[in-house]
Amino acid sequence: MTHRWVSYADRMEVLVVLPTYNELENIDHVLRRIRAALPAATVLVVDDGSPDGTADAAEILGKELGAIEVMRRPGKSGLGSAYRAGFRWGLDRGFDACIEMDADLSHEPEALPTLVAPLVDGNELVIGSRYVPGGVIPNWSWDRRLLSRGGNLYASALLGLGVADTTAGFRAYAAPLLRRIDLDSVRAEGYGFQIEMTYAARRAGASIVEVPISFVDRVEGESKMSTHIVVEALGLVTLWGLQRLVRSIRGQPQVARV
Repeated sequence: MTHRWVSYADRMEVLVVLPTYNELENIDHVLRRIRAALPAATVLVVDDGSPDGTADAAEILGKELGAIEVMRRPGKSGLGSAYRAGFRWGLDRGFDACIEMDADLSHEPEALPTLVAPLVDGNELVIGSRYVPGGVIPNWSWDRRLLSRGGNLYASALLGLGVADTTAGFRAYAAPLLRRIDLDSVRAEGYGFQIEMTYAARRAGASIVEVPISFVDRVEGESKMSTHIVVEALGLVTLWGLQRLVRSIRGQPQVARV
């Protein structure tokens, strides 16, 4: 498998989409580690007007490392919006795969080759999962684990996803799958965005595989996640589940746009 991956990587154009907002403390570390893990990949930093100079720092480092692009947006528009913009940028430029990951080093860049490798076998969505054998979450409290695990089980069961970690934000998408998904119809942010994209991928007939990762809480900077985003995700899952039930009762096909 290792030799096959090396050969495939030589001819596959990979884009890493990295949304940022006030990540000056992390941007140097994450970009250098991404470059070391996937030397041939292009990185697109999607910065939502960080007042701390994150975009400037990324551009300076790009001159040193190469293949680092910066998309400057005027203000905070949300995680889902940043990924949609990054995916469109990658599709317009002919990339074969788009990776999404956090800039706060909660997703370890060293795991990138493992995340991308299953695309070789025709899988169209690869999820870096905390909840498959080998996946770990160091230093989480029991109540946080319970909330996260329970939410994932709820989403997977209600939407028929067959995925253990529907809210995971460390993923690799094959370009043909992204072209089949109507990105303009994907509206959720945060956890909800990850679930909605998983749901859209499943309904688009994608082959989905999960690979184990170690998820580490950020060391520098402040978390962008909020109670509102969690509540939004659970509400949307319930809505999509009800819509799925109605389609089933009416005998409508389940493979369709979200």
